[in-house]
Amino acid sequence: MSDYTGADEEKAEITETTASVDESDPDAKFGGREARLALERKLLWKIDLRILGVLVPIYILNYVDRNNAGAARLRGFETDLHLKGQEFATLLSILYVGYIIMQIPSNMFLNYIGKPSLYLPGCMVSSSTSKIDLHSHFVGALLTRFFLGFVEAAFFPGALFLLSKWYKREEIGRRTAILYCGNLISNAFGSLMASGILSGMQGTLGHAAWRWLFYIEGSLTVFVAICAMFILPDFPTTTKWLTPSERTLAVQRMKEDAGVGDQGETEVGGQSSGLVQALSDWRVWWMSLAMTAQVVSLSFNAYFPTLSATLGFNDTVTLLLCAPPFAFASLAAFFLSRHSDQTKERFWHVACSFGLGIVGFIIAIGTMNTAARYVSLFLMAQSYAGFVVVYAWISNSFPRPPSKRAVALALMNAFSQLGNVAGSYVFPTMWGPTYRNSYGICIACAGVGIVMCWVFKMSLTRLNEKMEREEKEKGITEEGFRYIV
Repeated sequence: MSDYTGADEEKAEITETTASVDESDPDAKFGGREARLALERKLLWKIDLRILGVLVPIYILNYVDRNNAGAARLRGFETDLHLKGQEFATLLSILYVGYIIMQIPSNMFLNYIGKPSLYLPGCMVSSSTSKIDLHSHFVGALLTRFFLGFVEAAFFPGALFLLSKWYKREEIGRRTAILYCGNLISNAFGSLMASGILSGMQGTLGHAAWRWLFYIEGSLTVFVAICAMFILPDFPTTTKWLTPSERTLAVQRMKEDAGVGDQGETEVGGQSSGLVQALSDWRVWWMSLAMTAQVVSLSFNAYFPTLSATLGFNDTVTLLLCAPPFAFASLAAFFLSRHSDQTKERFWHVACSFGLGIVGFIIAIGTMNTAARYVSLFLMAQSYAGFVVVYAWISNSFPRPPSKRAVALALMNAFSQLGNVAGSYVFPTMWGPTYRNSYGICIACAGVGIVMCWVFKMSLTRLNEKMEREEKEKGITEEGFRYIV
C-alpha cells in the first residue's frame, strides 16, 4: 500500500466522478471541449495568482535579505565584525552547507505532508526572524548562517516541486522563469533598497546603517510569509478551496501530461522507493554536476557590488548601477523561458544564454574601459536566463513518481549549491580590480556546464527514440509522452 498522504475523501470523490463518465471522451465530465477549456483558463488564472503572486514576493524579499551582505560590505560590515582574510567569503559559503544537507529530507517531508501552504512560508518566517539580529561577531554570525541554511533549504526546491504538481511540461518553463525572476529582481531591487538604507540610516538609534539593512529587510520577509500561509495552495488533491470540477481537472491535466497520474497511483514502494529511484538514476547525478559548474560560473552574483565598484564610482552610485543588469536579466529570463516553452526546446536556449555570458567574461578580462565593463555586467547577468531554463528542464525530465521527482529536484538543487560554496572564494580581493583569474574560472565552468547539458540532451533524445520504436511495434498511432530536449 502506498504511504502517500493527503485528502483521501477528496481522492475518492475524484475517482467516483471520473468512473461515472465515458473514458473515451476525457472532456465529457466537464461538459465538452469548450467548457473544459474555459474551466482550465479559470483554474490556471486562479493558481497562477495564488502560487506566483505569493511565491515571487517571498522569493524577492528572501533573496534581498540573503544577499544584502554584499551591499553591507561597502558600509562597514567587515570592519564592525573584525573580519580578516577569507572570513567574509566563509560567511557567504557556510549558509549553503546547511542548505545542502536539508534539501532532500525537506522535499520528501513536503511530499509526505502535502501542505506547502504552511511549510514553505513557515520556514521563511523562521529564517528571516533569525536574520533580523544576525551579526555581533564572526563566530556568532558563522553559526547563525550555518543553521539558517537548514531552514532556507525548504523554499526553492519546495517551490519547484509545487509548480511541478500543478503545471504541464509546456507550461512550467514560463512559471519557473517568473519564480526565478524573484532572485534576479532581488538583485536589482535589493541594490536600490540598500542604497537608500545605507546612505540615510547610519547611526539611527545608535545602530550602523548595515544593521538597519538586516532589520528592515528581514521584517518585510516575515510579514509577507505570514500572509502567504492564507493564500498559497497545497497540492491538487489537498487544496480545500478548489471546486470538485476544478480539482478533477487539475488531477486529470497532470495525468494527461505524463500518461499516468501524479498522486499515489505511481508510488510503488512509497516515499523510500522514490529516494532509491532518484539516487540510482545517473541523469540526476549528471545534472547535479552540470548545475554545480553553472552555479560556479554565476558566482559573480554574490560580489556584484564589488565588481560594480571597479567602475570607479562612489558607494551610492555603485549600488544603483547594480540594478539595470539584473532588471535586464529578469526580462531575458522571462522571454527566453517563454520561447523555450513555445518551441519545446531546452538545450540551445541554455547554451546560447551561457555563451553570451562567456562573451561578457571575456570583455571584462580584456579591458578596464568603464563602458565596456558595464556592458559585460549585463551579459554576465543574463546568464541567469539560461539557468532558469535548466530548472524548467529538470522539473519535467523526471516526471514520475512524485516522490522520485521531489528527491531528484532537491538533490540536484542541493548538490549545485556546492557551486555557491566554491564560488564564494572565486573573487578574492587580491585578484581585483581586474579579477581576470576569477572570470577565467567562470568561463571554464560555463563551458563545462554547456557540454554536460548537451550530453543530457542526447540521452533524453535516445529515450524519446526508444519510446517511439516501442509505440510503432505495438501499433500505437497516437504519440505518447516525450521528453523535451
